[in-house]
Amino acid sequence: MKAIKNILAVVNPISGNTAKEDIITTIIERCNNTDYNLVIYETSGKDDVSSIQDQIKEHTIERILIVGGDGTIKMVAEAAETFHVSVGIIPAGSANGLAVNFNIPPNLEQQLDIALGNNTINADKLLVNNHVCFHMADLGINAELVKNYEASKLRGKLGYILQTIPTLVSCEYPFTFNMEVNSKTIEKTGIMLCIANANKFGTGATINPNGKINDGVFELLVFKELNISEIINTIYNETDLNSGFAEEYTTTSAKITSQTPVPLQIDGEFIENTKEVNVQLCKEKLTIAVPKSFVS
Repeated sequence: MKAIKNILAVVNPISGNTAKEDIITTIIERCNNTDYNLVIYETSGKDDVSSIQDQIKEHTIERILIVGGDGTIKMVAEAAETFHVSVGIIPAGSANGLAVNFNIPPNLEQQLDIALGNNTINADKLLVNNHVCFHMADLGINAELVKNYEASKLRGKLGYILQTIPTLVSCEYPFTFNMEVNSKTIEKTGIMLCIANANKFGTGATINPNGKINDGVFELLVFKELNISEIINTIYNETDLNSGFAEEYTTTSAKITSQTPVPLQIDGEFIENTKEVNVQLCKEKLTIAVPKSFVS
């Protein structure tokens, strides 16, 4: 791989619950010491995609460092799509699902070693109702949790935890899903239908043990009931899809419908309550810098 020189750091100042000033300072020091050309862009929530594209063109950017969570990664990917620019992840969101899947360490200096390194993979990209998805999307109880979290004031994992019980009380599960997948129409009832490109939630829970982010397919997983013991097994990486707790379907496209609106979240962001979801694997991929120890 050609050595990279021109770096754009895209910083989401409101992601997660941590200040970004120290991260920015460390990135500047690293780039100054290693003779990179660095440009820093802080997102504002207004015209960020087009602004990032302007930065890529103006500075001939070769690698983008993403300081934020999965939502920020998704936004940068949309901006960089036509430029074929690789990205490195500095996890600074609430759950950081992609970073967890890639086993990116918590130490910032090590994160920069990886993010500026030459070990990359070409990650699959999904379109879920025309929204880009790299990590996980789902319909049902987890999407309701994400919705409640976004409406609350407390960020970070504690914010999710505090919304769990209210979500269990208020969410009108189970849901009935009709899936058109692999030339079949299947009806299933459950608490959640997960559209999984990777294999772990940001909490570290393995929800899709057979998933690989660059294998050219994705999985649909229907979780049938609120089974506490199986949820605990999932958290400790002991998920057994043959137990009847969940069912898996591997595919490259799917259509999911419901007679009543169901909450939908994509890569940690609540999208809408919807009766129909269309999922398609894209031809385009995103080149992401990952640890040398990552096995996809």
